[in-house]
Amino acid sequence: MNQTDIPPVLVTGATGRVGRVVVNELLDAGVPVRALIRRPEAAATLPANVEVHIGDLTVPESLDPALKGAGAVLLVWTAPPRTAEAVIERLAAHVRRIVFLSSPHRTPHPFFQQPNPMAVLHADIERHIAATGLESTILRPGMFASNALAWWAPAIRAGQAVRWPYGAAESAPVDDRDIAAVAARTLYQDAYVGGDYVLTGPESLTQATQLDVIGDALGRRIAFEEMTPDEFRRLCAGTVPDSAVDMLLAAWSAAVGQPAYITTAVADILGRQPRTLRQWAADHATEFTQGP
Repeated sequence: MNQTDIPPVLVTGATGRVGRVVVNELLDAGVPVRALIRRPEAAATLPANVEVHIGDLTVPESLDPALKGAGAVLLVWTAPPRTAEAVIERLAAHVRRIVFLSSPHRTPHPFFQQPNPMAVLHADIERHIAATGLESTILRPGMFASNALAWWAPAIRAGQAVRWPYGAAESAPVDDRDIAAVAARTLYQDAYVGGDYVLTGPESLTQATQLDVIGDALGRRIAFEEMTPDEFRRLCAGTVPDSAVDMLLAAWSAAVGQPAYITTAVADILGRQPRTLRQWAADHATEFTQGP
C-alpha cells in the first residue's frame, strides 16, 4: 500500500497496551499514523515515523489539529464520560470512519451481563457514534490475556502462591496483539464497516487452569489458593473502584461452571487462528520473572 494513497489514521490511547500495537500494525501495512498523547514525554515510546499530537479527550477542541486531514480514528476512551458526546461530534466533523474499542456488554453470556459503569459509558458512546452516521466498527474484546500480568505476576515473581477468588470461573483470554491486529485491519479495510465484533481467545479456561498454563511457560508449578470475595475486596480497597470490584466478583461468580463465550471473529478478520494463552504466556514469560 502506498502511503500517498490513504489519509492518516489517528490512534487515541496510542501508548496503551492495545494502541501501541495498533500503531505498529498500521505502519507495517503502509498506513500513515498519527498518535494522540496527553503527555509530550510519551512521544519517546513511539516509532519515529509516527506523527505525534498532544491532546486530551477531556478538552475536545484539543483534538482538532490531530484530526485535520485524517481519514479514520481508533477511539479508546480513557477519560471521564462528560466530554464523550462532544469528542464524537468533533471526530464526525473531520473523519469518515471510527473504530471504537468497546466491551461485550451486549453479549448474552452471564460473564458479560454484570452491571457496571464502564458498560453504561460504552453503550452511550456507541449511541453517539451511531447518531453521527459515520462509517463505524465496534470491537468488543473479552478478558485480556495481559490482565494476568497485573493480577498475578507480583506473586509469581515473589515465588508465592497466587491467592485469587473464583478459581473455577471460566474465561477465554484474548491476546492484546490479536485485538490490535483486528483494530488495524478494520481501520483501513472497507469490508468491516458496520461490523460489531466480540473478540475472544480460542479456548475456555478456568482461572486456576490459566495459572497452570502460565506455570508451564515458566517451567514451574504455580500454587493457587482460593480467596474469598471479602478478602478480594480488602485487597483492592483504595486501588480499584468499588464498582469495578463488584463487577469482577459478580462476573467470576456467574462464570463458574459456565463455559466461556467464544467467537471466531479474530480468525474471520485476520485469516488465522487467535493466539492461545499458552502462546501468550510463552511470549511474556520474562515479565512474570523479571518484571515489565
